[in-house]
Amino acid sequence: MKISTKGRYALLLMFDLAIHYTGEYITIRSIAKRQNISEKYLEQIITYLSRAGFVKSARGAQGGYQLSNSPEYYTVGMILRLMEGSLAPVSCVEKDTPCTQADTCITIDIWKQIQEAVSQVVDNITLNDLVEKYRKTNAPDYVI
Repeated sequence: MKISTKGRYALLLMFDLAIHYTGEYITIRSIAKRQNISEKYLEQIITYLSRAGFVKSARGAQGGYQLSNSPEYYTVGMILRLMEGSLAPVSCVEKDTPCTQADTCITIDIWKQIQEAVSQVVDNITLNDLVEKYRKTNAPDYVI
């Protein structure tokens, strides 16, 4: 399993919105500048996040984006699954595509254990956890 650039950038975008979770709307331009990511690419990503209800937008001079819920609500797993789809290491352990040879497959338990381990990590880290970690480091620049 490899997380795509789209997944990584979506996590950075959501993290940036969590850092600036003050009730004010944040522009894509400011996020792009802070994260050193193409504004056009972030506009594509924000569309996914907006359609899923993860962010809300406002138009106009004070417009931009903000999280729809508090940073505690969003897990890394939620964001990555939205952008990447399944985080399963192989398709045969996905719920929608059960393997016809699962009963006799010697390696299926390995794939299930890998999937459970990944889920255990990404489903137990929230945006708020990342914000707290960032604030403890006092780092002016941040990269996930």
